[in-house]
Amino acid sequence: MTFYEELVIQTQRNYEQYYGVYARGGVPYELAGPSPLSYDEQIDLFAAKVREADCILVGGASGLSAAGGGDFYYENNDSYKKYFGRFAEKYGFNGAFDGMSHRWDDRGEFWGYLATFLHTTQSAPIRAPYHDLAAILDGRDFHVVTTNQDTQFVKAFLEEKVSEIQGDHRFFQCSRCCTDYLWDAVGPVNRMIEAMGEGTSVPEDMIPRCPHCGAEAFPWVRGYGNLLQGRRYEAEYEKASRYVQENANRRLLLIELGVGRLTPMFIQEPFWNLALGLPDAFYIAVNDKYDYLPKQLADKGSVIVADIAQVLRDVRKRVGARPTA
Repeated sequence: MTFYEELVIQTQRNYEQYYGVYARGGVPYELAGPSPLSYDEQIDLFAAKVREADCILVGGASGLSAAGGGDFYYENNDSYKKYFGRFAEKYGFNGAFDGMSHRWDDRGEFWGYLATFLHTTQSAPIRAPYHDLAAILDGRDFHVVTTNQDTQFVKAFLEEKVSEIQGDHRFFQCSRCCTDYLWDAVGPVNRMIEAMGEGTSVPEDMIPRCPHCGAEAFPWVRGYGNLLQGRRYEAEYEKASRYVQENANRRLLLIELGVGRLTPMFIQEPFWNLALGLPDAFYIAVNDKYDYLPKQLADKGSVIVADIAQVLRDVRKRVGARPTA
């Protein structure tokens, strides 16, 4: 088991022990309280920490993509209607995830919905917050850990610099996990979208199936499927683990972006543990809803409660280019 995966498992145990607290949207820790700094001072601190850092570990979650317009997951808003309009009218789903949890009677209809979901993320351009983050990190030593499956990070950065620890919409796996094998989902999804036309169902003979056992395929993602935890899964954790361990004694800046309350165990709490345990680590979080900074990190961390897209725009302006050696 890799170092970063051990951090995740430790915090998963904590989540299970204090599930009631987490379910209410809280944390089982004493918090530092609101920052005494103004917004401008917090932006200055963020930019200064980027400039001072020897290396940067970014933790990107759903709030980051939502800040750039990928906000169709949890509500029947304008974005959802734009991408899932036919299904929104037909079923009245309250966002993309609502449709994924629906009990479908027709597999062609289910795959019509799933293909729409996957095509929406596979074909999306790089969203503005990712461009700003890329500019902030340009020329710097960094790595990304993400729970996002929407392919934004691997479009914006080299894959070797990204650890997708919750899967990736570009790949299919066997729904039964009969084999440690992933295959391309982009081509089949494009063909299903083309065949569906203006309808909501795909032909049954186009439903992707495992080439080994014949079971239905499924996206390689955690959350609404049986995530295959095989070679690629371990490789994603290994990239993150290696980066942390190789940089444990350097000035490591931990940047958490958009972590919600469903999965704090994958980025937020591991980052807290790293900030506490590493001598020269500093933690900065940006969240438009939650101001969670453990009291023990009051001198080694900061939380900016604001729109993530705006924060990254403002930090980008103040960071400037990294000086060349």
